[in-house]
Amino acid sequence: MKSFSLALAGLALVSASAMAEDCAAPDMPTIPDGGSSTYDQMIEGMGSVKTFQEANATYMGCLEPKLAAATEAAKADDASDVQKAAAMALNEAYNAAVAAEEELAGAFNTEIREFKAANPDS
Repeated sequence: MKSFSLALAGLALVSASAMAEDCAAPDMPTIPDGGSSTYDQMIEGMGSVKTFQEANATYMGCLEPKLAAATEAAKADDASDVQKAAAMALNEAYNAAVAAEEELAGAFNTEIREFKAANPDS
C-alpha cells in the first residue's frame, strides 16, 4: 500500500508539472555586492531585480488559474489522491515564487544598505 501511495504522489507531481509546463519560473538574478559595487552596478542590479519581479508576476499569473482549477478539483468529494497532490504541488510552486521574490527583495535591500554605508556621498 505504501508503494502505491508513493507511486500516486509521484504521478501527482508529474501531473502538476505538466499543468504548470507552460508556466516558466524566472531565474533569480545575481545581485551586486553593495560593499564593493559602483553606483552603475547597483543601478544595473536594481534593473535586474525589477525584471525578475515582472517575470515572476507573469509566472504567478500563469499559475493562478491552474492552481484555482486544481484546488477546486481537489475539493470534490470524489477527488483522487493524484488530484489532491497536483493541487498541493501547484500551491507549493506558487508559494515558492512568492518566497523567491521576498528573498530577492530582502537581499537586494541589504546590498543597498551596504552600498550606502560604503559610499556615504552617493
